Amino acid sequence: MVYSASAIWAEAYFHSPYHYLERQLVWLAAGWALLTLASRMDYNRLKEWVAPIMIITALALAGALVSSPVAGVHRWLKLGPLGVEPSEFAKLSFVIYFAYYLDSRHSKLSSPIAGLVVPLGVVGVGLALILKEPDLGTPALIVTTGLLLLYIGGTRLKHILAAMALLVPGLVYELIHVRYRYERLMSFLSPLAHFHGSGYQLSQAWIAVGSGGWFGKGLGGSEMKLLHLPAPFTDFIFPVICEELGLLGGLALVGLFAAFLLRGLRIARAAPDLFGMLLAAGISLSIALQAFFNIGMSIGLLPTKGIPLPLISFGGSSLLSTLLGVGILLNISKHARAGGLQ
Repeated sequence: MVYSASAIWAEAYFHSPYHYLERQLVWLAAGWALLTLASRMDYNRLKEWVAPIMIITALALAGALVSSPVAGVHRWLKLGPLGVEPSEFAKLSFVIYFAYYLDSRHSKLSSPIAGLVVPLGVVGVGLALILKEPDLGTPALIVTTGLLLLYIGGTRLKHILAAMALLVPGLVYELIHVRYRYERLMSFLSPLAHFHGSGYQLSQAWIAVGSGGWFGKGLGGSEMKLLHLPAPFTDFIFPVICEELGLLGGLALVGLFAAFLLRGLRIARAAPDLFGMLLAAGISLSIALQAFFNIGMSIGLLPTKGIPLPLISFGGSSLLSTLLGVGILLNISKHARAGGLQ
């Protein structure tokens, strides 16, 4: 799908239809190596690395803010010829932190300070850095995953609901008072009325999804990817999938992510300890929620945000982070089987 969605853009801008495909294959090879390593390493060793992981994540996010902007945003950190997006790795880092904290403070989570203020305060530092990039979609995903983990880990529901109520004014401010986010919100509410402006991308995505019908135009047959639909191989790859593989192809992909979530939660349920259970649940929820956020965004069920479709969209940082998380998930599954719990 990356090749099908990107070939025309690659030919137009880089004079090679394989430009994005070749890079994605390199990232896939590196990601597969990380997956293999993580699947063989005892996940409990992550407890020893929580502090370094959080410090490196914060430094990388801060480094991205002082780096040269790309398309007007500070999301990438240059490492020689490579560009890394620290916020993609922050999604996994914060899941590891939540799992470690909730495991180590399990007996104290009934307190609002220990059960809510401390973990959200620590993660909030990283979220503030991501918001400055600017990026609202990633913090929304991390907060959603974090609140679900807090609930699973034992934080009282009334404390979580109170935190959600306190977050609403900040979210409203970001949506209303930041101009480009306000325009995105308006285009989300009425994309066709903003067809020649902020609603153009979503309108083109609707055309792509609708023109695919039940069975699609065939692999490679998308017309919207012909320089009509912006970002057809990154954030908006799902409409191209629907145009080429039809409604059935789109539903099949949604079904695969749902199956991934169910299998991941089954691994969490069978984990031999609380840390493994929370880590498996967090990784599964983070990847599945990101997929459903992306799909909802690309078909107009959610406001447009820069969130890639895990394992499908073009992008090295997203692919590396996701495959690393899957490797950890497989390692937890292996320990569950070894303990006779699955």
